[in-house]
Amino acid sequence: MAVSLTDPWTLGGVPLPNRVVLAPLAGIGNWFVRLQAKRYGAGLAVSEMVSSFAVHYGNERTCRELLRIHPDEHPVSVQLFGSDPEVMASAAERVAEAGADLIDINMGCPVPKVCKTGAGAALLADSERAVAIAAAAARGSGLPVTVKLRSGLRPDDDCGIRTARALAESGAVAGVGIHPRHASQRHSGQPDYALARSLAESLPVPLLISGGLRDAASARRAFAESGAAAVLLARGSLGNPWLFAELLGRRDEDAGPTREEILIELDWVMQRAVEHLGEERATRYLRKLYPWYVERLGLTRAEQKATLSVLQTAPSLGSVQEELLAAAHPLAA
Repeated sequence: MAVSLTDPWTLGGVPLPNRVVLAPLAGIGNWFVRLQAKRYGAGLAVSEMVSSFAVHYGNERTCRELLRIHPDEHPVSVQLFGSDPEVMASAAERVAEAGADLIDINMGCPVPKVCKTGAGAALLADSERAVAIAAAAARGSGLPVTVKLRSGLRPDDDCGIRTARALAESGAVAGVGIHPRHASQRHSGQPDYALARSLAESLPVPLLISGGLRDAASARRAFAESGAAAVLLARGSLGNPWLFAELLGRRDEDAGPTREEILIELDWVMQRAVEHLGEERATRYLRKLYPWYVERLGLTRAEQKATLSVLQTAPSLGSVQEELLAAAHPLAA
């Protein structure tokens, strides 16, 4: 019988209510972004990428902000990155103490400053170290461990596939998330869902699929073509938490959010950002989030540009709220 995105399942023994997951979003996936995904139905949310070295050495801001878990976001996974197994074990222990239900290890980030440390996508070419790091995270935390990786480093390179198999067959991981593009592609080109399917059919653990999931239709296609156990929503969910509800049949996929819904959701995000960072830092932080919401308001390109200019240069959140309040009436017309 065909598996549905709404079907419950377990990952490493952790019960999950459905197969729609918020992927780790570097620099974005803090507690309230994860909580937002959960409000719209995500069965699991994964944190932004967190440095195992920063956690191990007790970096105050990392531990206070990036390991913060809201009571309402469980089950939740924290993604760590690093290249030293002993440091990873120590960091994973701290993550477990913070209340995570699972740990994910980043083995796919192509950013040079991450790879040059031997972490991220650099681990694709070193399956022995990759297994040691995953095993260390499991040992240190006592939690189920998953990994997220790429298919390879460059075209015609399958080192990520081989590393995925080594990780699964070693027993070090409870699941594998794959973005079936090679690291040098970043987010360009068509993901190879057929390659993902061949991996899913051969692994002894569940495969989660990422890459190219821009909307409900593309996410359903990836789920069907890859044979994965779940979908990992990343860039397609930015400013679009309604995507989770659409995939779970809780919203009409063709309707989209109203302008009023978008403004209400943005206000919720702004309030949570202040709670997380304080008003001064939140004012700066939110500037990178505004485009995701403004682009959904049905404005002309010129109107979008003008609105974003005001929002991203506003000296305070009070000024932003005044602008949004003024915009709400014509937008709702």
